[in-house]
Amino acid sequence: MTTLTPVLSAHWDEADSFTIAGYKRHGGYKAAAKALKMEPDAVIQLVKDSGLRGRGGAGFPTGMKWGFIPQGDNKDHYLVVNADESEPGTCKDMPLLMANPHVLVEGVIIAAYAIRAKYAFIYIRGEVAHVARRLQQAIEDAYAAGYLGKNVFKSGTDIELVLHVGAGAYICGEETALLDSLEGFRGQPRLRPPFPAIAGLYARPTVVNNVESIASVPAIVANGPEWFQGMGTEKSKGMTLYSLSGHVTNPGQFEAPLGITLREILELAGGVREGHQLKFWTPGGSSTPLFTADQLDTPLDYEGVAAAGSMLGTKALQIFDETTCVVRAVLRWTEFYKHESCGKCTPCREGTWWLVQILRDLENGKGTAADLDKLLDLCDNILGRSFCALGDGATSPITSSIKHFRDEYIAHVTSAGCPFDSHASTLFASAKVGA
Repeated sequence: MTTLTPVLSAHWDEADSFTIAGYKRHGGYKAAAKALKMEPDAVIQLVKDSGLRGRGGAGFPTGMKWGFIPQGDNKDHYLVVNADESEPGTCKDMPLLMANPHVLVEGVIIAAYAIRAKYAFIYIRGEVAHVARRLQQAIEDAYAAGYLGKNVFKSGTDIELVLHVGAGAYICGEETALLDSLEGFRGQPRLRPPFPAIAGLYARPTVVNNVESIASVPAIVANGPEWFQGMGTEKSKGMTLYSLSGHVTNPGQFEAPLGITLREILELAGGVREGHQLKFWTPGGSSTPLFTADQLDTPLDYEGVAAAGSMLGTKALQIFDETTCVVRAVLRWTEFYKHESCGKCTPCREGTWWLVQILRDLENGKGTAADLDKLLDLCDNILGRSFCALGDGATSPITSSIKHFRDEYIAHVTSAGCPFDSHASTLFASAKVGA
């Protein structure tokens, strides 16, 4: 499988791909018009039949999540799109919104109609002001065309869409923390149950979906569930955006069927940068356990990556060659998680602080061999005991890097510092990668 399947990214190379005229030139908004002529439950069933799974990391079936919304309850329903893309290494939603924001707007119209929501919100990360401006323009153009607001597509359905710019907190990528932030409170995860489908935004039934999940819906409505099922694997259907970054010849976004391997994507990207070789990589961002060259042929779908000991996550493929110090890389990630901890629960708030201190000692030549066991013990006390997945994610690169590169950690102790800071480091790194 070396063929890309551009659907969301099919027209990114066109100069006006982000405009409403450029989007409509390729059939834009026809899927929304089609969906609004169907029964809402039929739209939900169509998405269920397609096999679309959430593209934000968890991989939960999208149609099933929509189906959880109680009907006939005489309550307002809300649709919230999570555009708070903050995972280190993840770069798919923002390029999508820059190149084709109208596909998300059309997906919002279809999804809001399906779950009988009159109000929809897009929560976007505050730092990406250029993306927010482009998305806001797309929303205004959709209103002007009669695709949003009162009586959309002259169907008798009202759908209001609001773009909300966050303040740049990683924790707000967690759906319940996002909802608290959207309501004007500090972004901290909520205790569940109740789940958002029962008591979400403003304590009303709410669906929270990732940008790519919602953006995939118009193509499914337009082409049918069988078309979508024709791509991917038995349990992981469809195409998706893979973010390839790091020490590669041609980094970028690659839209391919689920189940493609990193080896195949690297071939399409020109391989690891010339003169170097792969040392380790992340299959789904920095919060997923690391892989090495031994996992190059692992199918990049939810089941394949899980069976190999990691998570597909956001499909952020970060590539590191033999010049990278794994301890330093893991320290930088851990510093990020410590900084972004919301402080609500003790395991994450205190645990990430201690993880950083120990990793800094190792990096600076002040650590001992016993620190490795201490790191693993700390990770064991954080994993599964924190309020949300941030704490769990913080432990993943540490435990997996010690598993794969324990000798390199020990070398930081015996060398009284990072061995990569001397000429001997290159010899050490080359020997370990070639072993």
